[in-house]
Amino acid sequence: VCIHRVRSCSSIRFIKSKYVCVFDKSALKFSHQQRLFRTSAVSCGQIVQFKLSDIGEGITEVTVKEWYIKEGDSVSQFDSICEVQSDKASVTITSRYDGIIRKLHYNLDEIAYVGKPLVDIEIDASKGVAPEEDVVETPPMSHEEHTHQEIKGHKTLATPAVRRLAMENNIKLSEVVGTGKDNRILKEDILNYLAKQTGAILPPSPKAEIIPPLPKSETLPAAPKDKARKIPVPVSRPIVFSGKDKTEPVTGFQKAMVKTMSAALKIPHFGYCDEIDLTQLVQLREELKPLAQIRGVKLSFMPFFIKAASLGLLQYPILNASLDESCQNVTYKASHNIGVAMDTEQGLIVPNVKNVQVLSVFEIASELNRLQSLGSAGQLGTNDLTGGTFTLSNIGTIGGTYTKPVILPPEVAIGALGKIQVLPRFNGKGEVFKAQIMNVSWSADHRIIDGATMARFSNLWKSYLENPASMLLDLK
Repeated sequence: VCIHRVRSCSSIRFIKSKYVCVFDKSALKFSHQQRLFRTSAVSCGQIVQFKLSDIGEGITEVTVKEWYIKEGDSVSQFDSICEVQSDKASVTITSRYDGIIRKLHYNLDEIAYVGKPLVDIEIDASKGVAPEEDVVETPPMSHEEHTHQEIKGHKTLATPAVRRLAMENNIKLSEVVGTGKDNRILKEDILNYLAKQTGAILPPSPKAEIIPPLPKSETLPAAPKDKARKIPVPVSRPIVFSGKDKTEPVTGFQKAMVKTMSAALKIPHFGYCDEIDLTQLVQLREELKPLAQIRGVKLSFMPFFIKAASLGLLQYPILNASLDESCQNVTYKASHNIGVAMDTEQGLIVPNVKNVQVLSVFEIASELNRLQSLGSAGQLGTNDLTGGTFTLSNIGTIGGTYTKPVILPPEVAIGALGKIQVLPRFNGKGEVFKAQIMNVSWSADHRIIDGATMARFSNLWKSYLENPASMLLDLK
């Protein structure tokens, strides 16, 4: 019997084949079974809803600022999907899957909620990818890794993709310090650990790249040295008079400022002001600027202010502490994570330089350059904006001499720096000389800090800046 098509009652409707010769029903049945056994249907892709995971700091909603993909694009694990902005930081969301984007659930500037679908991704069903709730959790560990972690006494959190990256590079996750929420290990942690072990230099992120300064022949004309003659230029913006009131929701960094300042003004502040003679520091910076420029780093006064503050905090650790809500316990912070207030288009942000106590002035300057570059582009991450223990605000870059800074909870002290002015002063011989004077305004939490402690700290900080060579005695 010559059969061109065999109808099946299984999931496969028709099987086209070449002539199959059979002689009875049993043979036909046998041939039919054999043919079905050898034939497999083409597996269709499985649609997975990629949900917006918890990005920490109690954030429940974010604004979608930019999509890096569109419907129909292919993505791989760790590929950037979009950039979102919370009331604390901008975060780049990366894919957990290899697949094809089938749907974007939000348009630009729409509010996305944690735990809700962000995009739909079509993945290969044959790979057997677990639902996203399972992917986020820690998968089963090997016996060796489990034993190592039991010795350490903690559980290592990482996605399967990060574990695979660690396995491919023979890295034990228990030896990697995680920087994610609940010490979750991220891809960047694996790469940084690998770089330290191999001595490799990782390529910087395109958005975080610090562009070396241009040669002198290509630089813009230098600004006049006489700052007193500079005339403020108004920002050029189109002015539209509609004649109607406009109401906008408080979002982004403004929303964060509402929360922070509402909590801050419950703290009993007290202020302390003084003036600093920066004549020697101005001269030292002029000598060091070319050396820093050769290394591709712009050297401002702020790294010196930050380092001097860190040296002072070693002597007065109460200023680098925090007070619990019940006002029963004071926590002295081991790390000096000194925040620097920055004025950006998105609003006031305060990223911080981590572990200043172990950094050199040049390393602080390099980190400041990175933070300023990311801050201008609106690309600062949560890690850059959280964890601060002490803050300096340089209001003098805009204008002003004195101010009354507001403490950023849970910190207990903050300093505001005025502009540097050339003013006449008297030396020890009673002679008038030209001095570079800057005013500083301190605010402290009067519940645990008294005025005498603040004054002593300020005097020590002042001595380091007025005699910058004295910092060499205490640098480590």
